[in-house]
Order: sequence, then C-alpha cells, then structure tokens
Amino acid sequence: MGALKLSFGACLLLLLSVAQAGRHFQLYRQYVLQQREERAMKDASLHSDLLPRRPVLGSWHRLIESTLRQPLDHFNRQNPATFNQRFWINAKYWRRPDGPVFLFIGGEGSLSKYDVLSGHHVELARKLGALLLALEHRFYGASINPDGLQGQNLMFLSSQQALADLASFHMFITQKLHLTQNNTWIGFGGSYPGALAAWFRLKFPHLVFAAVASSAPVRAQMDFTGYNKVVAESLSNPVIGGSKECRDGVAEAFSSVDSLIQTGQLEKLAKDFRSCEPLSGSANISNFVSGLADIFMSLVQYNGELGSVEKLCRIMTNRTVSPYQRLVALNDNFLDGMTVGCVNNCYKCSMEELRNTTVNMWGVGERQWVFQQCTEFGYFQTCEDSSCIFSRLIDLQYMADVCVEVFNIAQDRIQEGVGFTNEYYGADHPKASRVLFVNGDIDPWHSLSILKNQSSSELALVINGTAHCADMLPSSFTDPLPLVQARKFIDAQVSEWLELAQKMTGDL
Repeated sequence: MGALKLSFGACLLLLLSVAQAGRHFQLYRQYVLQQREERAMKDASLHSDLLPRRPVLGSWHRLIESTLRQPLDHFNRQNPATFNQRFWINAKYWRRPDGPVFLFIGGEGSLSKYDVLSGHHVELARKLGALLLALEHRFYGASINPDGLQGQNLMFLSSQQALADLASFHMFITQKLHLTQNNTWIGFGGSYPGALAAWFRLKFPHLVFAAVASSAPVRAQMDFTGYNKVVAESLSNPVIGGSKECRDGVAEAFSSVDSLIQTGQLEKLAKDFRSCEPLSGSANISNFVSGLADIFMSLVQYNGELGSVEKLCRIMTNRTVSPYQRLVALNDNFLDGMTVGCVNNCYKCSMEELRNTTVNMWGVGERQWVFQQCTEFGYFQTCEDSSCIFSRLIDLQYMADVCVEVFNIAQDRIQEGVGFTNEYYGADHPKASRVLFVNGDIDPWHSLSILKNQSSSELALVINGTAHCADMLPSSFTDPLPLVQARKFIDAQVSEWLELAQKMTGDL
C-alpha cells in the first residue's frame, strides 16, 4: 500500500455499516484514499512554493500545520482535561485584510496539508482570495490523546462536541490573525463533515455566514434500507453504464449464494470466494455475504475512482456463464486488483479490531466511527427490504449486535441516540439559512440528505450521474458535463453569499 498518509478525511463516509468489517470495502476505501492523495499531490505540485512550517510570530502567511489545545468537554468547564486538535492554514491566496475564510471541516479520518492545497474549495479560494483553514475532527487522526480510544473517554466523542470545537477554533483564528466582521466565514464539508458544515451554520449562525454541505446525510436513520435501494437503482442506471440486466444478474447471483448457504454448501462457497478460513457460524457467514455486497456498494459509492459500474456490469451481464459464476469472477477481479490472496471473514477478529484502543494517527478511525454510529447516527445498511438485491442475512440484528459486543450499547439505546440527533438538528428539515446541499444522484447517501430547496436560502443541488463527494475533488478534464456545471453553480452561489455579506457589513 505504500507509506502515504491518507488525506481527504472529510469525505470518507461513510464507512459502510458497523458490522461490515468484511475486508472488501476496507480494501477498496484504502485504495480510493490513496488515489485521492496522489491526485491531491499532483494538483498541489502546481503550487509547490508552499512548504509546511511551524508558526512563529508574524509568519502566518504561509502553509502552517499546528495544534490548538481544546477542552475535552466543552459543556463541563469543571473538567480540566484537554486534547490537542490539529489544523492547517494556507494563506497564499488570501486577499488581506478583508478576504473571506474558507473552513474545511474534518470528519471520520485524518486530514493532511492537502486539504488546504487541493480540491474544489481550494480552486474557489484562488478565485475569491480566501484564507484556507482545515480542522481535524476530535478523536481522529492526530487530534486524540493516547488514551482517547478507551471506553471512558469515547463519551466525549460526539457531533455536538465537534461543533463546539469549531466555535473554539473560530475564536482562536480570529484572535491570532486579527480577523474582523469583514472576513466572511464559509464552511465546507463532505459526507459526515458535510452534515457538520450545515449544522455549524444552523447552530452558530453568528460565526459562519454560509456552508456548502456535500453528500451530507443530515437525517440519522437506524435501519438505513435506502442505501441498498440506491445501489440497485445505480446498477440499473444507463447513464453510468448500468442496466436492468446487470441489476437482475446481481440479484440472481446473491440468491444462488443464499441457496448454497441454506443447503450447507459452505465449503464450496469458501473455496469459490477465496475465504481465508472455512465458513462456519452465523456471524462469520453474515460477514462473508456482507463482504460480497461491499464490492457493489463501494464501486457505486465511489464510481469512477478506481473502478466503475460500467466495468462491473460487463462482468455481471456475461451470458456465457451463470450469475453465480459472474459473482465469483467479479470477486476474483476485485481481490486481484487489491493484490489480496484471500478474504478474512472472521467476525470475532473484526470485533477484536474494533475493541483495540491503540491510537493510529492516519487513515480512517474505525472504532471511533462505529461508536458514533452506535450513539448518534445508526446508518446501518440492511438488506431485509424486499427490493434489496443482496443477501437477506445482512439484517438489522446482525448490525446492531456489534454495538452491544463492542460498546455494550443496546438496540433501544441506539434508536434513542438516532432520535435525539434528528430532534437536535432537524433531520432533513433543519430550517437553516444560506446552506447549499450538494449530492450526486448515484451516491447511496443522498437519500438521507436534502434534495429539494427548503427555502430561498436553503438550497439543494443534485448532480446527474455523480457519486459520493465528487464535487469536492479537484477539477479534471475528464469530469462529466453535469459535474462541471454543478461546480460553476457552487462557485456562483459562494460568490453571491460573499457579495451579500459585504453588503450587510456595509449597512451596519
């Protein structure tokens, strides 16, 4: 895999469901992140005069990586515990002294300097003279204490604490750089951080003037059946190379797998799908079928980044072999592409990994994100709905059991947490203002976002044929026309907000 320190932590989401520690999606996600990092490095190399350096008095004009000491609990000042939260500043394009501030919000993985060097928000900063900031999410990346993953400390990991971190960071930067009300703040985020961007505007409208929320699942949902509905629809979508024949072939293949499970032909399945160990026990079998479904989920969610629906459907519509044999071939193709010999379907091993409290400062925070799913969001992508094309063994009980086993959080408490999140933020009717929700229509997460204008200032943009957070990536000559047009719309909206802010400031 190489030693690249993975970036674009603000758009990783969303790891598939908690129990889907089947290795397919983990492998694919790591490869996607690596490719995004390499793409960001190439994009940033065009502006290679920026070198990271430590901040000293008077040197806040270059690319800086530093940390801010934050309270571990913003809501109990009697608790003296703190942690160091990592951030980056890129002031190269900043039109002093009144230029805007673009805040890139971190999420369920580490950030890096490339989050202020590459991406659509950086391209926009060049045009509009903005100061670029990126703040890593608490408990992810390097923004965590050595004991942060232990159970007693995870209680301080929540979206509410994360928003308070953003408010504290706003005050810190304002004081450090002597910002004024003339410096208009706009938040940017994708996936879970997209939701955070919208919620930051909702809860702290006096601090952030507007927000662009990309692929933002603002509606928490425990039993997220809509995810696999969109996957099935995307496999049928001719715009991206899908077809009804492809969708039906996938459904028939998984039906064959379920039949073999029911008739006890587990040795054949283990051999055909390159399981590292024999398949036995309901949990291991559920892990196995979940891993197979991961292939389709990941290729749809990140369509065009390392693989595509079009290539997948070529395999799944090969009429010279049965649908089951097509699935075997697709799995082989996937594993060979990831340079993996076999797949570990051990459920117990997955749980042991999630219980591991060793802090890793790079990549995705698996244990942390599962905790947030169990306490705030749910997002369990089940397959019990009659329209689901995968295995019926991917059910809610299988998903929710992980929360019990790893964190001792019962299913009714998960639902309570989901309910509170929706009440606290307003779900898909947040009643915010000056927020632009951007979604791709083949992204499975768009079904939990906002797809229609809620008001004249709470806007929605749906991009035909694009996937998860596609609008946030650096522009490319290969971008489809709808994506190009969407970025122009985003640019125009941000420019309009800045003009409005300038007018409002002038009227004071």
